[in-house]
Amino acid sequence: MDKLEIIGGVSLDGEISISGSKNAALPILAASLLSDCSLILKNVPELADIALMIELLNQHGCLTIWDKQLKQLRLQMRSLESLVAPYEIVRKMRASVLVLGPLLARYHEARVSLPGGCAIGTRPVDIHIKGLERLGAQIHIEEGYIHAKAPGGLKGAEIQLPFPSVGATENILMAATLAQGKTVIKNAAREPEVVDLANCLIAMGAQISGHGQNNIYVEGIEAFREAEHRILPDRIETGTYMMAAGITGGHLFLKNTDINLVSAESIVLEEMGIVLTPRENSIQVKGPKRLKPTNVVTAVFPGYATDLQAQIMALMCVADGISTVKETIFENRLMHVPELCRMGAQIDVLGADATVRGIEKLKAAEVMATDLRASVSLVLAALAAEGKTILNRVYHLDRGYENLEGKLQACGAKIRRIKGGEDGERRVFTEAAG
Repeated sequence: MDKLEIIGGVSLDGEISISGSKNAALPILAASLLSDCSLILKNVPELADIALMIELLNQHGCLTIWDKQLKQLRLQMRSLESLVAPYEIVRKMRASVLVLGPLLARYHEARVSLPGGCAIGTRPVDIHIKGLERLGAQIHIEEGYIHAKAPGGLKGAEIQLPFPSVGATENILMAATLAQGKTVIKNAAREPEVVDLANCLIAMGAQISGHGQNNIYVEGIEAFREAEHRILPDRIETGTYMMAAGITGGHLFLKNTDINLVSAESIVLEEMGIVLTPRENSIQVKGPKRLKPTNVVTAVFPGYATDLQAQIMALMCVADGISTVKETIFENRLMHVPELCRMGAQIDVLGADATVRGIEKLKAAEVMATDLRASVSLVLAALAAEGKTILNRVYHLDRGYENLEGKLQACGAKIRRIKGGEDGERRVFTEAAG
């Protein structure tokens, strides 16, 4: 199994091009099941999760052509080969459950395994199921699979979500596009990724309004048309590299992104002394000599993103004072704390609350990633630590960060991947991008 070796103490300096958003691309890929027309996606990141979703779509019968060099993906669902989203694929990635709505809407039937993914909480699919039932679906769970049918097709309805779940909003939104009549999704998620999905569906011919607000309105259509769509920049990657500049006292120029995607996070970073200068489609980031403490409460958009909670905690570990974190979205999203403490961090946890007493320097150690965002928080900590850190289970990183080693190396970071193999480990430097 691959590892990362990171020698800390280098102040990052250079340019990083932000990739397309994983969390926007995955539901948009699932939306290709709604139509027999071609869908061309641009700015598609080369990630393990994207490859898994393509594998899932292929087994359903979707034709895919992925030009990784151009970051372009062409999809066309001409003939159905399977209504089943199997456990062996879905268990690896929670976003696989997003094929449920499109399959049900177009083919009036689906059998989807209960999802897996990062072990950061239960994240039940009951909101997805209840929303689809409001559209007329008949659903039951048996032997670990969601069995769904809609004899005669789905019917538009008013759906009140008990919580603005991103995944549920996306699944219901896709299903509603082919439902008969009008659907209103109340208390809908407002995240940029939901807006990007809606914009793609509109390009395909869907009748949608209100996306990005509390209520989304959908008028069902009979069929879609060919479309082309560019995936929006990854706001989590944007925030992560902003923090990389901050924790190393570096100076980074982040290209192909927008500071409006990380408004809440920008306020926190500026409180910590990080200087942010927005440019056209880019952000200039300059870290201070010593970070200031801050307090963070995660929340649904437009609040502070839970997907950037682990990363900000790494910065808090070396801030000049006491900081606090309150996690309100996922119950198990503080699993990175013991690993940060192995590097000398002083963190106390009580339930979903963490108190971080900043120290001047972290110390290198061998640590283990527990989930996607926790893994990159350890990379940030290692970049600022004294000595050589070894990070295990980097497959988590490959799920959500495109060419992380190359992008950091190009800015001066001393980071390399240790490739694991049957005949022992052999060290291979990743070539710096650009």
